[in-house]
Amino acid sequence: MTTTATATAPVPVPGPEATALYDIPGPRTRRRHLIYGILSTVLIVALVGWILYLLFDTDQFTATKWTPFEYKGIQELLLRGLGNTLKAFAIAAVLSLALGALLATGRLSEHRVVRWVATLVVEFFRAMPVLVMIFFVFVALKVQPLPALVAGLTLYNGSVLAEVFRSGVNSVERGQREAAYALGMRKTQVMSYVLVPQAARAMLPAIISQLVVALKDTSLGYLITYEEFLHAGKLIASNLDYDLPFIPVVMVISPIYIGMCMLLSWFAYWVSKRQRRSPKTEAVDVAPAEPGTLLPGGGPPRAPGP
Repeated sequence: MTTTATATAPVPVPGPEATALYDIPGPRTRRRHLIYGILSTVLIVALVGWILYLLFDTDQFTATKWTPFEYKGIQELLLRGLGNTLKAFAIAAVLSLALGALLATGRLSEHRVVRWVATLVVEFFRAMPVLVMIFFVFVALKVQPLPALVAGLTLYNGSVLAEVFRSGVNSVERGQREAAYALGMRKTQVMSYVLVPQAARAMLPAIISQLVVALKDTSLGYLITYEEFLHAGKLIASNLDYDLPFIPVVMVISPIYIGMCMLLSWFAYWVSKRQRRSPKTEAVDVAPAEPGTLLPGGGPPRAPGP
């Protein structure tokens, strides 16, 4: 009778480098974390259940309040408002990026006057509330709602992005800049080919976060009668013929806003992931030189000397 031994995979033992930043939780700690997780889940479920109870208790799910969304006119109103929101955001985003790059260039200028003027503009518009700037452009300059909304968003977000760009460029190691200047490159070449490409990866999350802020701030347009997405929802929610369907309108509009913000975040993750990819190079095997092989200079291989 023969017996066969079965090989078992070795259990990995965490080395000292794996526990350098934290301690491995013991049985009591894991049990405590499990209890915390269960309690948190119960509290969240209870909170969601309480909110649903209040909504049912106030008849927010009755067919009367959801009837407006079945009509083509209401659907077209929401789609038109969504299109206006995306249009205002697209224009404001492009102009904000351009203004931010311009102001950041001024902030990084070697000329003191240019640097002071750019700093004054950035600090002023960063401190001003967005709504105040929108109202000022709309009332004082007497322009249409869309240009007023875009102007307010551009001035504020462009100033914030200017600081993002400046911080990103300054975060690049000083040696990179000095090496580029040592090669005879001009400042514009150093900025375009050395500093900005390296800083782009670090700046991308902050840029996307600020663009999300700009997207959400487009909802301020309803205060100056711009027919954006929130303005369309407000018109539907204030309709007396459908028993003021305020909560249903919020439940329809909010997921769309959240979805657009998540789409921007996903786009930032996708771009960052593509930037991290580097072309893989395969190693090439080089055969050793045979005895008597001539070097490019014409002589045979020499033995290493002292």
